[in-house]
Amino acid sequence: MTHSALAATAHAQELDIAPVAGRIGAEIRGIALSAALNDTTLAAIEHALVAHKVLFFRDQTHLDDAGQEAFAARLGSPVAHPTVPVREGTRFLLELDGALGQRANSWHTDVTFVADYPRAAVLRAVVVPRSGGDTLWANTAAAYAHLPPPLRDLADRLWAVHSNEYDYAAVKPHISTEQLNTYRKVFTSTVYETEHPVVRVHPVSGERALLLGHFVKRIKGYGPADSTQLFNLLQGHVTRPENSVRWRWRVGDVAIWDNRATQHYAVDDYDAQPRIVRRVTVAGDVPFGVDGTRSQTLRPT
Repeated sequence: MTHSALAATAHAQELDIAPVAGRIGAEIRGIALSAALNDTTLAAIEHALVAHKVLFFRDQTHLDDAGQEAFAARLGSPVAHPTVPVREGTRFLLELDGALGQRANSWHTDVTFVADYPRAAVLRAVVVPRSGGDTLWANTAAAYAHLPPPLRDLADRLWAVHSNEYDYAAVKPHISTEQLNTYRKVFTSTVYETEHPVVRVHPVSGERALLLGHFVKRIKGYGPADSTQLFNLLQGHVTRPENSVRWRWRVGDVAIWDNRATQHYAVDDYDAQPRIVRRVTVAGDVPFGVDGTRSQTLRPT
């Protein structure tokens, strides 16, 4: 189903939806997010999420950590990060503080190094820089749909190994060696590897989407050089400007994204300015490829 067709089924009459970019992203106005939202409104948000891939809600300053976790629980079962400790006093909430080097300035889909990686994420802006610190999202279903047909056929047959053991220095070039070593030690306290189809089928919409991002370690069946070339070719289609949306944060803003059909990138251009965001992820299912084969865990066994 196309982006526009999905949008047409998103119960628009229940929500004030303003698309932000042509292929991805919409702002929803006039709603205060909370665990107390009625089922009709919540269902409309869920439909809009599948249609638009990422939803933005301005000025949700009433939410605190507990309220964010409680709202996320209405979307599914919240899950903590597999290796990074949660914020003190919370069960699932991950804090990302730019001052501590927690700057994910590379394109990725969250936690794809496990088989049942999160299906959605709820991110709240707590402290924002005066300038910079935007986040971009890319529509991986649109990226697949606009591939040349021979490349789509190839991608349909490819599998990739994802791992949390990757080149941290390349992804985080501006933090100190001490911060880098600390981050690596925490992030790989358990090493995970999972084999995913490069094209996954969305369990709700039926759309095919490219499953890539910086956790990809290699393309199965190819040597290092060919694997890198294939990854860069397909990943380059994901991050084309026409498949992306950019959000300028204000304190209290909330973004919710479909982690099954997006990648995102937090822009590291705010230097020493403070930036703190807090995220809760919602449990996902194990992806399956176009032939119905599901992802497999390689490590830990």
